[in-house]
Amino acid sequence: MLRRQARERREFMFRKAQEQQQRSTLEKKRLLKAALESGKAIPTELKKEALELKRKMDFDDPDTEKLADSRDDEYRLAGVADPKVVVTTSRDPSSRLKAFTKEVKLLFPNAQRLNRGNHVLGELVKICNANEVTDIVIVHEHRGEPDGLVICHLPFGPTASFSLSNVVMRHDIPDTSPMSEAYPHLIFENFKTKLGNRVTNILKYLFPVPKDDSKRVISFVNETDYISFRHHTYAMTGKDVALSEIGPRFEMKVYSIKLGTIDQVDADVEFVARPYINTAKKNRVL
Repeated sequence: MLRRQARERREFMFRKAQEQQQRSTLEKKRLLKAALESGKAIPTELKKEALELKRKMDFDDPDTEKLADSRDDEYRLAGVADPKVVVTTSRDPSSRLKAFTKEVKLLFPNAQRLNRGNHVLGELVKICNANEVTDIVIVHEHRGEPDGLVICHLPFGPTASFSLSNVVMRHDIPDTSPMSEAYPHLIFENFKTKLGNRVTNILKYLFPVPKDDSKRVISFVNETDYISFRHHTYAMTGKDVALSEIGPRFEMKVYSIKLGTIDQVDADVEFVARPYINTAKKNRVL
């Protein structure tokens, strides 16, 4: 098992190292194509490689013209098999955090809740890899109030960290319906940027593919980079649709994504929020 993981990690890192070379080749092809279409002279730095690049361009199609990103491979098996999610907490959790973790566990079909105990992150990742877990979800708190969510995709990452606010648990919502265990339909609203698509993939692949007749709906709605999480079931009454909130509900905001698992301190950082720069209020990252 350890040899296989080490080999797969080496292969993944090798693919990442090839990206820069592919990016350079695609840029040269773009410059050559632009010169040929406009009838201008071929740039000097491309004259020696022009014939070889033109020969390669003849065999290009819409798929090969795009850069193959190593991050695409992280979810290459998504949808082939149902995800296997483990939900746990930070150390020494309060009773409120334990209750919230139970509710988070019920959100993900086929999820299991794990008592953190004295496990360090390295041990936790090793145990989950040995049991073919696809994602680890860790819930954090501050003074008994849930305030953070970390989602780590296995075996190679990425790891996304979210802050939580305005957390309302199921027992705080009046007249809640029983928690459905059907595979939910997912709604992602207003995720328009490249980073928005990345966050969508990280959240989307925590859930298995639902059946068409499922009456359970989970919504992620982006508004000024705050993602509103809502959980409903619906019923058709004639031509009308009756929505019933199940809970929990909360707002989440991504503040970092790194290209590695949660135990890798030196992993490359893909995104980090910088709220204290002058233009932070104007910029929209999702």
